[in-house]
This record gives sequence, structure tokens and C-alpha cells, in this order.
Amino acid sequence: MRLKSNRRVTLGCLVLLSGPMLAAAAPEKGTTPDPDKIVAGMCAYLKSLDRFSFRAEVTDDEVYIGGKKLQFGFTTETFVERPDKLRVDAAGDLFDKQFLFDGKTLTLVDVGEKVYASAPAPGDIEGALAKADGELRFRVPLGDLASARLCEHLAKGQGHALFVGPSKVGGVATEHLAFDRADIQFQLWVATGDRPLPMKILINQKNLPAAPQWTAVLSDWKTAAKLKPDTFTYNPGPGVKQIKFAPPPPPAAAKAPDSGPAMTPAPTGEKP
Repeated sequence: MRLKSNRRVTLGCLVLLSGPMLAAAAPEKGTTPDPDKIVAGMCAYLKSLDRFSFRAEVTDDEVYIGGKKLQFGFTTETFVERPDKLRVDAAGDLFDKQFLFDGKTLTLVDVGEKVYASAPAPGDIEGALAKADGELRFRVPLGDLASARLCEHLAKGQGHALFVGPSKVGGVATEHLAFDRADIQFQLWVATGDRPLPMKILINQKNLPAAPQWTAVLSDWKTAAKLKPDTFTYNPGPGVKQIKFAPPPPPAAAKAPDSGPAMTPAPTGEKP
């Protein structure tokens, strides 16, 4: 199996190696970086941080009948304080929402509609994300980056890993990686050096009509962020009404309890 004439594949570990732009000076066998080790270093670094924040510019394909695609965008701001506080503000072309978890309660706010819903969720960030994704049926964009089980989620169902080569994202030197699963093919750009932060994520939902893509470019990382005490608490303003979350699906349609939260919103399907 070959990607291009000058790429090599190590079948024993199912890791595709090298890159066409470096054919004249291809690394010797055994010297190509291991993508799984790079991701493990990224996960360990994020897990070591007591608090952090970042911004992301996200583009999301919406697929319509006949395979037509429209691309929409939104911006997120994420604030994390371990082990049990998370906030994500997301606003763009199609929505303006906030997610907050203060260690006891998770809250979803529709800023545009001036409504919010809350539910008890004692425990840690992982538990809050699992409840949102499973019982409450909504996903928190890039929420997994705050999870202590990030690498476990990324590795689930992985078929092979590819080290693409060095790259730059927003002027930051990165290692470009690609991974394949039965349902999706996703790429990661991880910063080099002693701060191996994720700088870009691209997910191709290859089994859906027209294979829609979801891309996030991350920036403005603050790994020792000073967060105000009220960052994770929602205080509704004038005219904002509290509503209930939609009822959970019937047991037969419910997701498996071990499915875990997803890094992206729910899959995009064809729309009329």
C-alpha cells in the first residue's frame, strides 16, 4: 500500500510514514516521529494544566439534498479549571450559545433566544460532558480538550496513524498528523517544543453524504489563565427565561453508556 511513490509504510504498527516534500532527504528507517507518541505528549501536557483557556475559529459543512454543501462558521472561547469547571462560549452564523459547568450544575444558554436550561451534574468535567452528550443530547465543541480521558476518546476505534510532516499553523511550528477510524478520518496539528498544544483539528465525516468536514483552528492559548470566580456561574439577565431540556430519547434509541463525549457536534446529515 502506498500513498505516493516516495512514502513508506510499516505494516507491523500500521503507521504510514514520511512525506513527499522531503523525498530528497528522507529520514532513515526508524527516525520518523511516532504520531501516537506525539498525541500522547499533547494529552499529558493538557492534563498537567490546572487551568487554561483558548480561542477557536470553526468551520462546519452543512449538507443538503443532492450532496450540496454550505460552509458556516463560528468562534469559541473555552475556559477550563480542573477538575470540575468548564465554560464554552460559541457564537457564529447559526447560533449564539454558552455552556457552563461549575462542579454541581451544567447550564446551556441560547443567548439569541434569551433562554437557558440547567441540570444537576455533580462530579468532574468528564462526567458533565458525558451527561450532556448522552442524557441531554447536545455536544460541547472541543469540550474533550478539557477531559482527562482525551487520549482515550481520540484512540477509540483508530485504524491507523500517519505522520504527515512538519507544518505551520498561524506561524506556529507544528507536527501534522492524520488518523483513520471506521466512521471518520481526522487530522491534528500539534505544536512542537515544550508546549505541545493542539493548533488545528480537521474531521472528515467520510461515511455521511458528501463527506462533510469540520475544522477548528486554535489560538490565544493561556496555560496559566487567571479566571474570575464567576466565570463558570450563569447569572441570567433581564428577560432571560429558564426552560427545560428536551426529554431523553427512548431506551432503544439511547446511545451506549460508554460512547463518551465527542470532540465535534453531532454528525451533519442531509437537509431538505
